[in-house]
Amino acid sequence: MEQVRACSLTSLAAVYLILAVSPAISNMTDSFERMWGNTQVLYNSTGHQIMSLTLDRWTTSAFRSKSLYLFGRFDMDIKLVPKDSAGTVTTIYMITEGPWQYHDEIDLEFLGNTTGEPYTLHTNIYAKGKGGREKQYRLWFDPTEDFNTYSIIWNPHNIIILVNGKPIRRVKNKMRDDYPFPLFQPMRLYASIWNADEWATQGGRIKTDWSQAPFTAFFRNHRAIACVPYKTAWICGQNSSDSSWFSQELDEDGQQKMKDVDTKYKIYDYCTDSWRLTDGLPKQCMAE
Repeated sequence: MEQVRACSLTSLAAVYLILAVSPAISNMTDSFERMWGNTQVLYNSTGHQIMSLTLDRWTTSAFRSKSLYLFGRFDMDIKLVPKDSAGTVTTIYMITEGPWQYHDEIDLEFLGNTTGEPYTLHTNIYAKGKGGREKQYRLWFDPTEDFNTYSIIWNPHNIIILVNGKPIRRVKNKMRDDYPFPLFQPMRLYASIWNADEWATQGGRIKTDWSQAPFTAFFRNHRAIACVPYKTAWICGQNSSDSSWFSQELDEDGQQKMKDVDTKYKIYDYCTDSWRLTDGLPKQCMAE
C-alpha cells in the first residue's frame, strides 16, 4: 500500500510539473478583483499598481484572486497599517470554495498593536475542516515603514511560509500517517482588513481606537507561479518556465533559519500550549 501511495504522489508531481503555469509580476487588477468596502487601485511613481484596503467603523475591505490554484508559490509585498493599529487585522490567506466542514485554508494574519509595539504575525492551517494549528511570531522589523514580501509555498510535500525570503514555518504532508493536509482542493488567494479587537491585540485587552481611523494597508507586486485547474479537469493550461516550487522543501540552511526564528521571534505554538494539552499532544504537531 505504501508503494502505491508513493507512486501516486510521484505521478501527481510529474503531471503538475509539466502543466504548471508561471505568470510573472503583473498589474494587480490582472490577477485580483475587488470584493467590498474601500478597496482602491493606486499607482506609484513608476506607474505600477498598488491596491489599498481601508477599515473604518462602518466597513471592512477585501479583494481576491480571479483564479483558483492547486499548488504554487505566492508572493505579495505588503505595507501594514502604521501607528496605533490595535484591534485591526490585515490578512492574506488561501481558502477553498467547497463545503465549509471540509475546507482547507492557509492563513497569514497581521495583528495590529499600539504605537511603538511590534506587529504579530498569526499563522494557521486548516485541512479537511480541521484547524487549531496556530503559531504566532513577532516581526523583527517595522512592517509599516516600507513594503515587505510575504510568501506561501504550497506543494504536495509541504507548506512553507516565508517573510522576506526567510522560512518561518513549515507543515509537512503526512497524510500517510493520517494527519490531514491540503492536497486535493484548489484554493483562491484573498486579502482583507477587519476589526477583531475582541482578541487581536493582547488577547483583546486593547480595543480599536476609532479616532485613529481610517486604517489602510497597501499591497503590490503579487507573483503567482502556480497551477490553475482548467474547468473541472485537474490540469493546467500551459507549460511552466519555473517548476522548482513544486518539489521545494527546506534544506539544512532553511531549517536552521526557521529554528532561529522559532528561538528569537515565536511567541505562541499550539503544540506547547498547556491549556490545550490536557488530552495530549495534538496529532498534527507530528507534521510540523
